[in-house]
Amino acid sequence: MANFYETVLTVLKADDRFVAEDGTFLRNSVYETAMKMDEKLIRLLLSNEETSSRFFTEVDGVKVFDKAGFGWVINNRQFFPDSYTRFKNKIGLADGNGDLISTSGKVELVFPYKDCVLEGGQTTEEQKRQEIFYNETLAPDEVDRLLYPKVFTNAKRYNKDGIEEKITELNENDNLIIKGNNLLVISSLLSRYEGKIKCIYIDPPYNTRSDANTFAYNNTFNHSTWLTFMKNRLEIAKKLLSDDGIIFIDIDHYELFYLGALADEIFGYDNRLGVLAVVHNLKGRHSGFFSVAHENKLVYAKNSHNATIKDYAFDNSDNYPLEDEIGKYKLVGLKRTGNGSLRSERPNLFYPIFFNPNTNEISVEAKENFIPIYPVDSDGIERRWRWGKQKVLAEWKTEIVVKKVQGEYKIYTKIRLKGERPKTLWNKPEYSSSTAANELTNLVSRNAFSYPKSVELVVDSLQIATDEDSIILDFFGGSGTTGQAVMELNKRDNGNRKFILVEQMDYIQTATIPRLNAVIAKNGSGSFVYCELAKLNQTIAEEIEAATDDAALSDIYARMIKSGFISCKINPADIDAAADEYTTLSTDDKKRFLMDILDKNLLYVNYCDIDDEEFAVSKDDKAFTRSFYGEE
Repeated sequence: MANFYETVLTVLKADDRFVAEDGTFLRNSVYETAMKMDEKLIRLLLSNEETSSRFFTEVDGVKVFDKAGFGWVINNRQFFPDSYTRFKNKIGLADGNGDLISTSGKVELVFPYKDCVLEGGQTTEEQKRQEIFYNETLAPDEVDRLLYPKVFTNAKRYNKDGIEEKITELNENDNLIIKGNNLLVISSLLSRYEGKIKCIYIDPPYNTRSDANTFAYNNTFNHSTWLTFMKNRLEIAKKLLSDDGIIFIDIDHYELFYLGALADEIFGYDNRLGVLAVVHNLKGRHSGFFSVAHENKLVYAKNSHNATIKDYAFDNSDNYPLEDEIGKYKLVGLKRTGNGSLRSERPNLFYPIFFNPNTNEISVEAKENFIPIYPVDSDGIERRWRWGKQKVLAEWKTEIVVKKVQGEYKIYTKIRLKGERPKTLWNKPEYSSSTAANELTNLVSRNAFSYPKSVELVVDSLQIATDEDSIILDFFGGSGTTGQAVMELNKRDNGNRKFILVEQMDYIQTATIPRLNAVIAKNGSGSFVYCELAKLNQTIAEEIEAATDDAALSDIYARMIKSGFISCKINPADIDAAADEYTTLSTDDKKRFLMDILDKNLLYVNYCDIDDEEFAVSKDDKAFTRSFYGEE
């Protein structure tokens, strides 16, 4: 038996795909290739008399490959002759036959719709319409057409001087905001940006399965639908990443484990760089059994051998005069009283931190040998705490230090050091949800987000993962935090990073664009190009959703039939013959019916149809779209 294994090993090692650079035999690679009925592998096995007779059965003159039998041999614990490997392979979970589950090749993340493309559509904050599925196996043509590159429209450039309307060219140094379904947009990005994106930063819907309006976008997918939604987008994201590219995915505990398994499957377990905990609310937000104080960040590389996570390059501490062998510190001084009250009159606002100079211990309670110290600003004026005593402790206890300066003890807080290696626990006051919300409110009059992402959090992420000329993509653009972070980071290190944001919600006009305009005005520089996917049947889909009576639906149906943009599987004559049955349907059922017969492949205009007069693409839109795809 051992000689047979040696024969198989010799035959397989003739294929470079199955041997690592250090000579290690890649058994899992062989198994996966065999399960795909790889032609080169089959020819290789047929070329040897012994492997041909063992793994093939002749039926009416045709050789039939026994891939199940071949897989059993490859995964058998006795396959490798060395004793160490045989010993190691005895460790792990086994099935009823004694075979290890880890080597069976049968363990994978399985969920309904896994082989489907979820188009996913939503254009208003209130909309929760049924999502659109296409099965990749049963309907490959529909999937292909759905993901064809699209036409862009309404392109304009925003800068400090105003808005440049009807632009016809996209430059290499342009930042970009695209309004439209993010799956279709990133599919279109492949033509121009495949393999060129250094960093992808996304904050997708967390799928909390809550009816609460926590997020402005649809956050109530069911479990398996959400996984399909993410799978479709992450597969394209991987193609967009450069070979040294990195993706950050923010997520909370609801889908953390399933998203991790899915991302392992798409990017590869070996390319997982880290699972980070980001503290956003030290006090905790009550949720069930535990108060939630942090969220998670999954970090993957396109190729971990080429990816780099850099040390922090700056600490924003130029104005912090106190420095010792540990690093720099800033003085703790939070807020004036505003009314001149004495400490004795406002005990809940004025209270000290107690410090023992002999042991360096800190306490909030008076103890023997402890000195009371009140927070002050750099001008030496005592301040009151902004919040109650317990919250101050929660926010500061692990971060504050006491230093003796000019003979007086004062309270300082640590700040991030230059050259510090990023840790798996990220904890800065600037990461808090309240700080992020205030940042957004200060820039735009309307804040549509209860819990926006912290700019400083994104800045820190991009600083350790990008270079000064990198392209950064966020296809869950939201309020534009990633775009602001790119501009802020460029300002700090004189970089020339470019961002691409994708957002389909209508608040892009009331939150995202105004926010980035405000950042440009504040910095005195910067610009971005805005454009939209050119709608076709998507306009009709939105009209169907908005319709409230039969008259409106009848008008929509008449225009659908006249346009010819209904599914090719539908015969209008059959519908007319059943008109009486249609009239008995409820309004909701009529809306579902019209959505069903609408040709979903024509939700947006495909680039290949740009010159079709029926789609009436303007001269300016044609010029911009061709510039986007690198054609004259």
